[in-house]
Amino acid sequence: MLATIASVFRVSAQRNGAALIMSARTFTDFTTQATFEIKKCDLFKLDEGPATQVVLTRDEGLQYYRTIQIMRRMELKADQLYKQKMIRGFCHLYDGQEACAVGLEASINLSDHLITAYRAHGYTYTRGGTVKEIMAELTGGLLVKTLKISEHGTHFDYATESGRCRRGGIAKGKGGSMHMYCKNFYGGNGIIGAQVPLGAGVALACKYLGNNELCVCLYGDGAANQGQIFETYNMAALWKLPVIFVCENNRYGMGTSVERAAASTDYYKRGEFIPGLRVDGMDVLCVREATRFAADHCRSGKGPILMELQTYRYHGHSMSDPGLSYRTREEIREVRSKSDPISMLKDHMLSQNMASVEELKGIDVEVRKEIEDAAQFATTDPEPPLEELCNHIFYNEPPFEVRGTNPWTKLKSIS
Repeated sequence: MLATIASVFRVSAQRNGAALIMSARTFTDFTTQATFEIKKCDLFKLDEGPATQVVLTRDEGLQYYRTIQIMRRMELKADQLYKQKMIRGFCHLYDGQEACAVGLEASINLSDHLITAYRAHGYTYTRGGTVKEIMAELTGGLLVKTLKISEHGTHFDYATESGRCRRGGIAKGKGGSMHMYCKNFYGGNGIIGAQVPLGAGVALACKYLGNNELCVCLYGDGAANQGQIFETYNMAALWKLPVIFVCENNRYGMGTSVERAAASTDYYKRGEFIPGLRVDGMDVLCVREATRFAADHCRSGKGPILMELQTYRYHGHSMSDPGLSYRTREEIREVRSKSDPISMLKDHMLSQNMASVEELKGIDVEVRKEIEDAAQFATTDPEPPLEELCNHIFYNEPPFEVRGTNPWTKLKSIS
């Protein structure tokens, strides 16, 4: 039936006086699955590592491609809105690193847990957030209130920046770029490295409850030298916690290269007594297989494992960083041309006849429309009322009063 429906699909359109002809092959024309040789991981304190021959199905490939494209387009739209001053404050973009998030999620369950730093938009999406919710959390406007001179000659004016204030945001306008949450996703954390001990605490809860769940705890190369991370390694190893520590090494901690910041850049060996893997973080299949290996390690009761994902961010550290004072345009272009996550996955699929160029272009068009619709929603969604400011302080508690900025202002908090 599907082959019959898709057997003849032809559209002719007149654009700029030229006919645009698109054709689609039948579903039976495509390879349903293929085997790929992927880059071998570097190992530490492990006798064997993840598989280097992996199977990808057509459905998986299309799903990964769409997710990576959504994350890429969402970040590019955030860049545009930031420059239009529709997004304000801190904003750290994830474009270039999408294979890390998609590969990780492909090998864990939504019932597992994940915590990361402030470059969190992509993980918010893969954990179950929608593009609309994420974009609405990012956007806000400038609210200026002015009282003019009265006939008595007194006046004052003031301006407040309302950069985190959309009712439809995933954190109801209270979190912004760095603090997004959804079920089993604990943010979005703004303090460098502080999420690592929190993630170990989540893993401790998993072990205590005996639910066969695990926690993926992410941090960057810039946070990897912090003392609290090594303290967490120690406790996690002592208690054999089901936690995957993931260092997303994008080669720069803010504007400092890893070579200038760390005496040893072998981050996967930093656990010392914890086994480690160094993974090509630009190839979604490499990340997927490494995560599958790491998850099996944790679930079998062997305790924590450490993964270093070698990746790259195309934007600067944040939107306030042009990203060119410590690296060259040529370096960025070289990474894009040789190891872009979208191009690598696309090449995998096209080389094995798992999709057509037209089909992938069709996904691109759908994704662009989804992002544009989400941006339109995010820039027109109303601000939440002041009455909701103190809601959700506690979970599942009776309503109670919260004092405002002065003793006579009272707000109510509802769980």
